[in-house]
Amino acid sequence: MTSSSASTNGNQETPLTFDALPLSIEVRKAVDEIGWQQPTPVQVAAFNLIAEGSDLVVQAQTGTGKTAAFGLPLIDKRIRPDGGLQALILTPTRELALQIKGELERLGRYRKIKTLAIYGGSSFEQQAKELAEGAHIVSGTPGRVLDHIRRGTLKTEGIRVLVLDEADEMLAMGFARDLRAIVKELPRHRQNLLFSATIDDSIQRIASQVLKDPIFLSLSSDGVGAQSIAHYIYLVSGFDKVRDLIRIIEVEDPESAIIFCNTKATTEYVAAELRSAGFNADWLNGDLPQSERERVLELTRRGVLRFLVATDLAARGIDISHITHVINYDFPDALENYIHRTGRTGRAGRTGTAISLVTPIDLGQLYYLRLQYKIFPLERTLPTEGELRARRELDRIEMLRAAFSRPGSVRDSMRSLARRLLVHDEAEFIVAGLLESFLGTLGSEEEVDLQAARARRSRLASSQDEVSSQASKVDEVPSEEKTLVGEAGVSGESIANQSEASTFTEPSKRRKRKRERGEVQSESEQERNEVTSAAEGPSSEQRSESGGILSSTEELAESDESAYASIFLNVGRRDGVRISDFLRLFEQRVGLRRDQIGRIRIRDRHSFVSVPRERINEVLSSLVGVRFGEKELIAEIARSDRIGVEAVEP
Repeated sequence: MTSSSASTNGNQETPLTFDALPLSIEVRKAVDEIGWQQPTPVQVAAFNLIAEGSDLVVQAQTGTGKTAAFGLPLIDKRIRPDGGLQALILTPTRELALQIKGELERLGRYRKIKTLAIYGGSSFEQQAKELAEGAHIVSGTPGRVLDHIRRGTLKTEGIRVLVLDEADEMLAMGFARDLRAIVKELPRHRQNLLFSATIDDSIQRIASQVLKDPIFLSLSSDGVGAQSIAHYIYLVSGFDKVRDLIRIIEVEDPESAIIFCNTKATTEYVAAELRSAGFNADWLNGDLPQSERERVLELTRRGVLRFLVATDLAARGIDISHITHVINYDFPDALENYIHRTGRTGRAGRTGTAISLVTPIDLGQLYYLRLQYKIFPLERTLPTEGELRARRELDRIEMLRAAFSRPGSVRDSMRSLARRLLVHDEAEFIVAGLLESFLGTLGSEEEVDLQAARARRSRLASSQDEVSSQASKVDEVPSEEKTLVGEAGVSGESIANQSEASTFTEPSKRRKRKRERGEVQSESEQERNEVTSAAEGPSSEQRSESGGILSSTEELAESDESAYASIFLNVGRRDGVRISDFLRLFEQRVGLRRDQIGRIRIRDRHSFVSVPRERINEVLSSLVGVRFGEKELIAEIARSDRIGVEAVEP
């Protein structure tokens, strides 16, 4: 394979307008209506070469305008409005196929160019009908495109251009065989365009098999990471990564972020923990039905959902331009995935931040990232207690500002009094006393912090009311479902309660579907034993007589442990259960006060609750018939306590 090479870089001077490209009046009108002001470097470099019919291999990072890089010359110069199907674009995911369809339709609006997206998970018959009605460009995933070709619903004889977009991702996802099968069905005389964020040996092999004397355009070989992205790492032990993640989020305070995990189970676990901590988060992985997937993505695009926790596969093809941060909760197994992940931020000329949690076992991958891609993340240390305290103070100030800064929220006479107060010699002490009195009415310091965290939102949302209503939809719990939450009388009066309730229902239902399909993964290595107090409700702490903090473990050790027996319950962390659920359940169903309940230990698939031995039979009988989502609660005496309990049975 002979090839010439054209190289450019992100530092070259970019034309001020699209006048630099020889666009037709129709396409230029469409560009102006979209609102694009300047072409990106990849669009400038590729336009004339594609318009002339050359084969290209283009290396450019995600988010640099690759769709328009091939879309503009195709629609303006290569596609005839009076012809049939003339271009086939293959993508790794349905989201990317739909994104390309939408962008090309906007560009081809005034040239009457029709684009169709075909992908798995949608009606084959409907797609066949739309193909029969005619399209100039088809954008689709390899598997579904091959199905249509083999069934004769997609005619290939008129195809003049083949585009492989995100080629490295398609190969990583195992589409190599489908790609070769599709190429065999296409006309031999055609133009081939290959776009990829990384160029490795597998891409070189595909290029040699599919392309003819291609020209290589490398717009990121000297530094695959976008120039507008700042890369940082936090060195963590790995024993309690979720706690470390929450501490990092509290200090970094990202406006919006995609949090990447390496496994499906981890996405659900992390999203549930973030919601438990008061953050607006949801998960996205291959087990999520298409309708739910589209709902989550729509909320993310609108800026309603602040944190999207996803796997690499689920996030591929997502086009969300406003994401300010990418957080690698798990460092990627393949370095190429680091490039694709971080490419989700810093898009369309914006700045972005990439943060990675690096454990000791990830240090080797970090070394190769620096060596291979010349990306040198700056190391940051986990926030100290002082930094966290400063963050919480800012959160409380923001909460107060949101509550009282609106016009008419306070009387003029109070504002006049405030001005006098601020110049008083002891203003600091007076204000501190007022704050303590006011914040004390809201609950503990921890609850106030959670309220402040929930109040933060993306600036994309138009108003606080919109965020509240949309967050309610995200965490909506069907009224007909009886759960532990319902049994315990949790109301739906606040976003906090709705967010908490969603953790208890949705993951449980999804995991049941996975179990029925035999797809349940092994228990997460991040499983942690939660031992907390029952004396302060949802809080995990108790106040000692001296005003200090006394953990439930310490208190139980000081009490007579022989007076307690442990009950086994068949729900755990994977079912979304929390300490507060058990406290409310035992209080309202059994009649046990919170100070009568001992240790509560929540494991991955089950839990243990210590209750007074003399009331063990009453507790077991009271829990008969209680349901948790679609799961019937099973309560039994723990094996370690059966002998002792039998001794006290009547």
